[in-house]
Amino acid sequence: MIGRVCLEMRRGGGGMVDAGAIHSGALGSLGLEPLLESVYIALLEGTNGVAGICGRLDLPEQVVRGALDRLSELALVRPSADSPHRLYAVSPHVGMEILIAQQRSEVAAQQQRLESAQAAAARFILDYDGRQAPGSSEAEVKYLAGLDAIRDHLTVLNEQVAEELLTFAPGGPQKPENMRASRPLNQQLLGRGVQMRTIYLDSIRHDRPTMDHAHWLTEQGCEVRTVPSLPNRMIIYDRKFVMIASNADDTAAGAVQVSSPGMVTVLHSLFESVWQSAEPLKAPQHAGPGELTGQQAEALRLLALGHTDEAIGKRLGVSPRTARRIASSLMAHLGARSRFQAGVIAIQQGFLPSGAD
Repeated sequence: MIGRVCLEMRRGGGGMVDAGAIHSGALGSLGLEPLLESVYIALLEGTNGVAGICGRLDLPEQVVRGALDRLSELALVRPSADSPHRLYAVSPHVGMEILIAQQRSEVAAQQQRLESAQAAAARFILDYDGRQAPGSSEAEVKYLAGLDAIRDHLTVLNEQVAEELLTFAPGGPQKPENMRASRPLNQQLLGRGVQMRTIYLDSIRHDRPTMDHAHWLTEQGCEVRTVPSLPNRMIIYDRKFVMIASNADDTAAGAVQVSSPGMVTVLHSLFESVWQSAEPLKAPQHAGPGELTGQQAEALRLLALGHTDEAIGKRLGVSPRTARRIASSLMAHLGARSRFQAGVIAIQQGFLPSGAD
């Protein structure tokens, strides 16, 4: 820890803040406590060593060491490259960028929780309305409970589709039995002229059976691309109906059919946006020197937002163990000691946009 390094640091002097004064907390809006702000400013203004900071701010040694450890975790303070026994406080320009990045990360995490709450509320409303009005089959939003009901409804929609079928296929490598069962239907749809486009996760590229199936689809006339992550399972029929899994983590639990023109337009725009950023199936996915693959960049973004290995694995379509290995590799590559610090360093090094949510 930084505190151990500070033991050997010499007591330094001087500064623009009176000894014993704790800063008023101008950086509180950026999440920096007054104590941490005062210690950071003391280092910026030339105070050296634990003893020097203790004397300047009239604080116990244990309190100062704790503050230095916290500042180190935030990447605001580190051992000097010129002298390992001295501390270096990053410049205010860099420090403020780090604090703002932390605030963005916290806001993004809160937004994610809000979206999850909204989705849960929507599922409850749809479920309640469905039980209250069982005869509303022509409703613009229709809820289907259970895998049997979903399959029966998909059979009807597959028979009705005439021009276009667009699919988000998350979950990573597909089950062999599901791929075998889908082939006759895919051949039938393509045979009658339905244009099909499917987006899988990049993780299928490491699964031979799924890649074989995807190549078979392209040979039949379906267009296939991949992306690092997908928001949910979704199928769009002729830009008239959209089927969405009601629970992205359990697609067999239920589904929602949307037929409202406005909602269908929005969801179709989402598909087209993802499609434009997706990689064609035959495109090689090798990162250049110092670059990250799309999957690694997405894992880093999720890592910076505080997602667990299990959550990252689900988004990428890999096992939690593989997600843990990817996260550990990225943190080692960046020299980060925490997930938040990995996000900060990634922004500073240009791996993530500073304004990304």
